[in-house]
Amino acid sequence: MPISVLMPALSPTMEEGTLAKWLVKEGDSVASGDVIAEIETDKATMEVEAVDEGTIGKILVSEGTEGVAINTPVAVILEEGEDAAALDGFDAGGGAAPKAAPEAAAKTVAAPAPAPAAAPPPTAAPAPTAPQATPKGDRVFASPLARRMAADKGVDLAAVTGSGPHGRIVKADVEAAKPGAAQDAKAAPSAPPAKKDAPAGGLVGTLPDPRLYYPEGTYEEVALGGMRKAIAKRLTQSTQEIPHYYLTIDCELDALLRVRKELNAKGEADGIKVSVNDFIIRAAALALMKEPDCNVSYAGDALLKHAHADIGVAVALDGGLITPIVKAADTKGLAQISAEVKDLAARAKDRKLKPAEYEGGSFSVSNLGMFGIKHFTAVINPPQAAIMAVGAGEQRPVVKDGALGTATMMTVTLSCDHRAIDGALGARLLQVFKTLIEDPLTMLL
Repeated sequence: MPISVLMPALSPTMEEGTLAKWLVKEGDSVASGDVIAEIETDKATMEVEAVDEGTIGKILVSEGTEGVAINTPVAVILEEGEDAAALDGFDAGGGAAPKAAPEAAAKTVAAPAPAPAAAPPPTAAPAPTAPQATPKGDRVFASPLARRMAADKGVDLAAVTGSGPHGRIVKADVEAAKPGAAQDAKAAPSAPPAKKDAPAGGLVGTLPDPRLYYPEGTYEEVALGGMRKAIAKRLTQSTQEIPHYYLTIDCELDALLRVRKELNAKGEADGIKVSVNDFIIRAAALALMKEPDCNVSYAGDALLKHAHADIGVAVALDGGLITPIVKAADTKGLAQISAEVKDLAARAKDRKLKPAEYEGGSFSVSNLGMFGIKHFTAVINPPQAAIMAVGAGEQRPVVKDGALGTATMMTVTLSCDHRAIDGALGARLLQVFKTLIEDPLTMLL
């Protein structure tokens, strides 16, 4: 029986992906473990392997198709001895019936991870006809003025061809259109119902679409990429659902800078060069071990206390950012942390990280010091309960033993989830972190 290849769920949070590239074509023979396609998620490009052997009988989703829901059939493999005739009437979705499954359901290639509860069900499609991704034109793009004129004239915008940029419907198009069925202007909405991705003239979340405020021709509309959409969704949820509070402390860096210089001089022959950020990661990990009640995730009816400090490190990418994770950073020395961060950052920029390398974690560090930023606050990255925002090290006036002097100071701000970490607990974590940063030799014990 033909085997359906489904869009895999490459991580617990994945709902859809882009079928970036087919590495096989119809008629090719494949064996278990062969890489047959590349899938792009919002954060990475992943390879998809065949888990059965046979011949590619039908490719159902073409290269470059975006928004392919997980568990959607993307191809069909013919088993040994089968030919194209086996596809006649074959249900690529697996043959599930509305009320009861047939006794012999079609064999399918299971996704590597279960689909999230909120994910849409797989779309069943007969093999001879490729399932169509939701077309980008299902949303009517029109200027606010054109929408109001269409409502007044009773013109169905869905039947109007736009002459504006990217097919947008403008005033002249509505003026040239013939009114459709009579409508009660008061009863009929001037715009289609708002969708989740900011329809023109509708709502962006609960706010009006910004396009309502600016005349056409005064701005360029740049479509959101998958990463930017994911960041917008995830961080909006974080700020709406997680009660953030913030704690700020100043740390003196002069001793750390001296130790760093000495270590790099000793490690130069072996190519070892540690950064201030490597010390920060190490100090954060050790502080979490000394204050384990901060090394947690809020799970609704429980707190998950993590055995190790898995530290996410924010890395800027074109079109967004990602936080690859240094696993069990509390067990690793500065040289190992340095090497791992360099490797993770390089692969992150090439979109080659695996989901397990950037999802989860127990804590994050976001460092904007290299940009000269003195102080900022960061948004918690769920399922973590805290994130540390690190500013630049700079010479500042300080008072020591009643005398005015100067020191290299760094401002650090901790964002905490108040459901999991109370203020006094977060303050103790920062105190321990400060002690480690200001006496860096203690990190080497």
